[in-house]
Amino acid sequence: MKAAHLFVCARTFVLLFFAVLGLYAHTCAAASSRVEETAAIVMGKQQIPSIVRARMEHTVAAIAAERMEGRAVADISAAEEAEIIGTVFDRLLVGYTVTGVVVRPAQRTEVEICLAPWTDTIRSVQVDTTIEGMPPAVEELVRSDLADVSTVFSDALAGLPVAAADWATGALKRSLASYMDTHLPEFRADYDIDVDEAARVHLTVYPRLPVVRTVDLSMRSDTVPNVALLSRRAAMEAAVNHLVGVPVDFVARHRTVFEQQLADGLDTTAEFRRLHLTSRVTITPAERMAVMSRTDTTRYRLRLTGWADIGRAGEQPGGERRDLHVRLHAGQMISARDEVYVETDAAPEDVRFDWRVGYARALFPRLTGELRYDLREDRLSLAGHYELHPRWLLRYEKWTGTGAWEWELRYKLHDFMSIAGMVDRNDAWLRLIGHF
Repeated sequence: MKAAHLFVCARTFVLLFFAVLGLYAHTCAAASSRVEETAAIVMGKQQIPSIVRARMEHTVAAIAAERMEGRAVADISAAEEAEIIGTVFDRLLVGYTVTGVVVRPAQRTEVEICLAPWTDTIRSVQVDTTIEGMPPAVEELVRSDLADVSTVFSDALAGLPVAAADWATGALKRSLASYMDTHLPEFRADYDIDVDEAARVHLTVYPRLPVVRTVDLSMRSDTVPNVALLSRRAAMEAAVNHLVGVPVDFVARHRTVFEQQLADGLDTTAEFRRLHLTSRVTITPAERMAVMSRTDTTRYRLRLTGWADIGRAGEQPGGERRDLHVRLHAGQMISARDEVYVETDAAPEDVRFDWRVGYARALFPRLTGELRYDLREDRLSLAGHYELHPRWLLRYEKWTGTGAWEWELRYKLHDFMSIAGMVDRNDAWLRLIGHF
């Protein structure tokens, strides 16, 4: 019994010892803890614009940090610090009066400040935007990107005392710069504010470099003669030149819109509607910008070509010598894969016209077969051509009456010129082909 009593007494003593030790350690830690961080909370009897409140809280936190960071928490008088911080901040303020300050000392000390505005406050904000140097179509897109820019100014100014507008200046500039970087990075923005209860903001937007300096326009067609597009070239040049002076990156970002606008400008003309032409425009944004329009129709095939044979010495079909040709092809698509057509050839050597009628069918995606009848020579031919590549074409033709045949391997140098290697049973030669 005596041993048990001694054990209980010893255990009680140990527990009391550690309890006293813990209390002492906690008291020492509290006495030795220091302010490591300060934070501020700014409130008002009326709502304070968020970016102004953020700037105020940063200022109050800086004052509090200067006063308290590094000091022992136990040495800080909350009432004294509240009075000093409130007095210092009140001297910095314009348009507001400090009505109360609360300091909560801790490792992360919080300072809570309450403000009251002076009499006149900004009740409404109107933004008038000017876009410098942009044509109407571009200006419309710029204004679309700036659709909610007024919120940047209303968030910063609405509810702010008229006399406190300067408090918003720095934060407003940063907020506007952030908005421009997000919504319209290809332009810069400056502003002036007429401060009043109904404030007016005059916002000026102007382009950043690089901008489009020149435009190279190309107009092509695979189904009508390229010369038929000349009637619209002047109007198309005027339309694409409106993009001169526009930031390159802005053109790139809105490229599909500009391409569609230019295509619609071509297709809505009376002559293009009459021929059922549809245009597709491709823009390559750069300081020297390339614009390519391709105008075609699904109803007709109108082509004008000319060629010159070089190095041909053998007998030609029909027996005559004709090294220069001009051919006009006029076809009607009776379905998406079938065409009936008429062709006429003219040669300067004898100034005569050859006429053919034909039928062509797309047998496979890149293989087309043709049946042609020569009205002048009263002969039939079978032909086929295969598109090896967008620039390479292989063609074969055989005349049923004479057994004559011809192979052609053509390479497209550009939209207006091709070169071909020709072979028949008598000869091999080169052919230069112009697409007009």
